[in-house]
Amino acid sequence: MIAITGATGEVGGRVARRLVQAGCEQRLIVRDAARAPQLDGVVQVAEFGGYLDADGMQRACDGIETLLLVSARESGDRVAQHLTAIDAAVVAGVQRIVYLSFLSAAPDATFTFARDHYATEEHIRSSAATFTFSRQSLYMDLVPLIGGEQGVIRGPAGDGRLAPILRDDVADALVAMLTQRGHDGATYELTGPQAFTLAEMTALVSALTGSAMRFENETLEEAQASRAGYGAPAWEVAGWISTYTAIAAGEMDVVTDDVARLTGHEPTALHEFLTT
Repeated sequence: MIAITGATGEVGGRVARRLVQAGCEQRLIVRDAARAPQLDGVVQVAEFGGYLDADGMQRACDGIETLLLVSARESGDRVAQHLTAIDAAVVAGVQRIVYLSFLSAAPDATFTFARDHYATEEHIRSSAATFTFSRQSLYMDLVPLIGGEQGVIRGPAGDGRLAPILRDDVADALVAMLTQRGHDGATYELTGPQAFTLAEMTALVSALTGSAMRFENETLEEAQASRAGYGAPAWEVAGWISTYTAIAAGEMDVVTDDVARLTGHEPTALHEFLTT
């Protein structure tokens, strides 16, 4: 049986639906059973109090061999949440953890949240469980929404490039990691088929959707000032801004064939997504 955290979210829910179609037994680990997706097939639902609820996580993972650990929502204590959940899962007997990480995760990553993912990966590596890491680029699904009502993306990204990936393609790849042999110890980088600058990307959105969108580059000082009015904590502002500086640094300029190798189909191109 495969257990999934984050099944009420976009990626976890997609994976759960695909596992049903594949005839897999699964257990959805959720905070609120009423919000769990209603699925046919052999699907159990286990409630817990979140990743810091070690006892609840341990109970939810009892009898589970493989766990899909969807990363927690960004927070000041996200690494602590992940480490608590991992330890509880291993105590419960989980033998393999497939972790939803992020592209270019590293201890010195420019994108501060990618450092959180690296710390989580390292803890999984040091545990008794085998692992598979799924590092994906930014989600393509969010591209038309990033500019907000004004259709303007502002940030210090310069001419850096990124290859966004559709969440459906991520889910397809995760199902392969969860259900097929040969992925133990592997790290996959899931990207779209083409990298763009933000200026190129917004121009494509405008041309294909008819909704005006543009990119305005900012300096670091301008980025700090433009976000100061949100009243967000420092760690969150750093995460917002370093998304762009990571692009500028080239850490998102990655295109791989991992989706095709895992799923047997090419990842969706941005123009296909925008015109479908």
